[in-house]
Amino acid sequence: MNIQGKTILVTGANRGIGAELVNALILNGAGKIYAGTRELSNLPDFGDDRVFFIKLDITKAEDVSAAVEQIGAIDILVNNAGAMLSNNAATATQEELSSDMDVNYFGTMRVMQAFIPAMEKNGGGVIANVLSILALAPMSFTAGYSASKAAMHSATQAARGLLKTKNIKVVGIYPGPVDTRMSSELQLEKTSANSAAEEIIKGLINDLEDIYPDPISQQASGFWASNPKGLEHHFSTF
Repeated sequence: MNIQGKTILVTGANRGIGAELVNALILNGAGKIYAGTRELSNLPDFGDDRVFFIKLDITKAEDVSAAVEQIGAIDILVNNAGAMLSNNAATATQEELSSDMDVNYFGTMRVMQAFIPAMEKNGGGVIANVLSILALAPMSFTAGYSASKAAMHSATQAARGLLKTKNIKVVGIYPGPVDTRMSSELQLEKTSANSAAEEIIKGLINDLEDIYPDPISQQASGFWASNPKGLEHHFSTF
């Protein structure tokens, strides 16, 4: 898809991959970029008048409804906002599990569903959901996070078939470890957020349905395609 001149919403755009996606969209000639963030404070300076900050906590229905009212039709929706709590299946509390699901599954679904009518009325577009390579196989300490991303992986596939007839393309994005605040405690080799964002934009431009934006996710996706049980066993060692 051509990015130039397009109206785009990026959720979770105040830092990490989200902020770097905004920078990459600027460089690729986007027409208008709405940068969604939970709070309108301590915001990055993108230095470009095509960027408009909008208050958007994806766990709050009123924020999502207000965003649709304010923005209207968009060409591309990038569902990037996410959360991760380290927990395992034996000890995770209901609150921890709900926290991951509320953002990564229910919140992402809320935004996607809210913008579909306007996107359909506008003739179509692209919905890109930032998931995780851990949606395909979990690590031992990511029970809630992986489950929430796996749920959204399944929903992404379900939406893809449904919305294809409406000229809306649904894309799944599966990063591996990326150097962001959310992953600061992970002792793993990480890709820079800037590099991951650049690869995501390349994937969108090249009309990929599934985007693996870093070396680890690319390697893991190949492993998963040929031997899903093997990837499960490999990730369980971390």
